Amino acid sequence: MRDLIDLQKKLVPDLLDMMQQRYSILHSVDLFQPIGRRGLAENTNLTERAVRGEVDFLQEQGLIQVTGKGMYITKEGKLILEQLAGFMSEIMGLSVLESQIKDKLHVEHVIIVPGNSDNYEWIKQEMGKACVAFLKKIVQPSSTIAVTGGTTMAALADVMTLLNKENNYLFVPARGGIGEKVENQANTIAAEMARKTDGDYRLLYVPDPLSESAYQTIINEPSINETLQQIKGADVVMHGIGDALTMAERRKTKEEVTAKLKSNKASSEAFGYYFDKNGNVVHKVRTVGIQLEDLASIDYVITIAGGKSKGQAIASYFQQGRSDLLITDEAAAEEILRGTPPL
Repeated sequence: MRDLIDLQKKLVPDLLDMMQQRYSILHSVDLFQPIGRRGLAENTNLTERAVRGEVDFLQEQGLIQVTGKGMYITKEGKLILEQLAGFMSEIMGLSVLESQIKDKLHVEHVIIVPGNSDNYEWIKQEMGKACVAFLKKIVQPSSTIAVTGGTTMAALADVMTLLNKENNYLFVPARGGIGEKVENQANTIAAEMARKTDGDYRLLYVPDPLSESAYQTIINEPSINETLQQIKGADVVMHGIGDALTMAERRKTKEEVTAKLKSNKASSEAFGYYFDKNGNVVHKVRTVGIQLEDLASIDYVITIAGGKSKGQAIASYFQQGRSDLLITDEAAAEEILRGTPPL
């Protein structure tokens, strides 16, 4: 396919430009429907005049429907969008980028979506859709799926769909809450994913972080211990990666610990572990839930993180953190390649 695309770029470059433009319009209609022409122009960086012409064409082809409320994508348009996804990935160079990230981070599977989720929240939903598609391929009947909190995982919950009508899945929070917005808490995300898939869920009402004495007391509570065993026995773990100092702030970390993170040049955080750029653990928060060493016994570990601001944090985590799949965006991938030596 790569050779064919290179030939097309030389012989009919206008054709590929037009395909990208129409794909972008279809993609935006699918994401934001119902959407008007002005909104479409803003999301595709096209003029309203250009959008008007393309909308007329796509409507004639039966790929979108124009109503008084705005534009909607049709079933045929949705099918075209799905069939074009792989081809457009090649055109945009994302397949090459995925291969480079695989080699750089030594991860088996990499999925990269276009754009920068620092600038557009909907790109997190695109990463979420990629994760759902992968889940449908690998998840087994009656699997237990553990999820962490955060805005990216919340976006994944928003786009979650039925994984398999005949199977029931159990969703559990991978760890306790850190006092952020309720919609970004692991408990809320697990419950929402269960609702979207007609599955079950368990909640973990435990703060993060904990003192040593509180930790020992809590894990000996029968109800907490039962949920904890289900979490540690998860078949699939889906988690994000945080920037170290941002996560420290969200946890309302003591000044002396924050100073320690800064002096040790902490770069990333995952599962309560803070890593420097070389993947060394520079600080560990006492949490109830999945620990880094537990990942070795998990069937599938899926890491979802994007945005240019997360590039170095992602590279830091993958110095030693285990993952079977990284789902990220173009900006983070380029930042990883720009700023880190090979592992």
